[in-house]
Amino acid sequence: MTSRTFTRLPSISNVFLMLSLVFSGNILQRATSLGINYGQVGNNLPSPDKVINLLRSLRITKTRIYNTNPRILTSFANSNIEIIVTIENQVLTLLQDPQQALQWVDSHIKPYIPATRITGIMVGNELFTDEDSSLIGYMMPAIINIHKALVQLGLDRYIEVSSPSSLAVLAESYPPSAGSFKPEVSSVMQQLLQFLEATKSPFWINAYPYFAYKDNPNKIPIDYVLFNRNIGMTDPNTRLHYDNMMYAQVDAVAYAAAKLGYRNLEVRVAETGWPSKGDAGEVGASPTNAATYNRNLMMRQFAGEGTPARRNSRLDVYIFALFNEDMKSGPTSEKNYGIFRPDGSLAYNLGFSTMSTTTANSESVTYSSYATKAKMTMEYCAILMLAMIQVVLSRLF
Repeated sequence: MTSRTFTRLPSISNVFLMLSLVFSGNILQRATSLGINYGQVGNNLPSPDKVINLLRSLRITKTRIYNTNPRILTSFANSNIEIIVTIENQVLTLLQDPQQALQWVDSHIKPYIPATRITGIMVGNELFTDEDSSLIGYMMPAIINIHKALVQLGLDRYIEVSSPSSLAVLAESYPPSAGSFKPEVSSVMQQLLQFLEATKSPFWINAYPYFAYKDNPNKIPIDYVLFNRNIGMTDPNTRLHYDNMMYAQVDAVAYAAAKLGYRNLEVRVAETGWPSKGDAGEVGASPTNAATYNRNLMMRQFAGEGTPARRNSRLDVYIFALFNEDMKSGPTSEKNYGIFRPDGSLAYNLGFSTMSTTTANSESVTYSSYATKAKMTMEYCAILMLAMIQVVLSRLF
């Protein structure tokens, strides 16, 4: 009985720490590990300057785009929003030539620095999948050439270079401690990890618990994938307890890297999200589940959580996505990952009333009166407080 009480004390103190952060207003400033993906595959999306207002309404200061759109990079100048750009997969063959890579950086990156806070370059996206392994061989030469170009132009101190992978690179992911890379990509992963360690850059992974649930809804508990309270699972090898699937997926990648000799490499989540609409066979795609997933994830980010294997290190996560994108190919779910509709209205209720006052047609966040602003701020803080207490309590019981 006594030992049980003492093991709870640190967590209880965390509750009071979180409360003090909420009421001091500092908690919003601490959510630096949260970003969002800004896709543009739509014919009715708002202008970049209005997108900046939407990001501010979410209290998010980091975003990623899937190209180097000049209009976006120009508009984001002096916005103090960090932006990661992406080199499209089809460009990678060109970048096998170091001179072409230098020209690419000189024309696509250099003109916008330092006014636009470009902090990263993603070289391709999911270059290895179960359906296509033809691009993975282009990855390392392109990464090395882009990094050398940044060094040559004096930009490497500002910008990290990496490449996000899907979970298809893993041969095993359950339990997390069994994480390992597939034999057909282990050589390339070894080269990538060596580069990332040398340049102090992170390994990025796209982690979607939704896909696992959709494929096996009868065996995977919905609360486990939505970050709700649940019994979770315990890794039999490490005895670490997991109360959600995304953290288990991230740690599986960390263990896979450790097996290749890279135990301290930071793993970040380049994409994660939940669709608000899907086809008949896309189980779980709904506004309620999308709101629950993203709201719970955001609360954990505000609380500065790490994964069970790296509890003292905050996990950087980029939500997918900012907008529903009507021109994307594939099933209905692919068009409906957005938190916002293209007109700037929320695709579903995240529970943050301060966000609902902003639309893509407004030039700034405005409130009808000081009293209204204060009321909305208190509502927002109350939601943060309750959610963070729930996170702590879920670990106690």
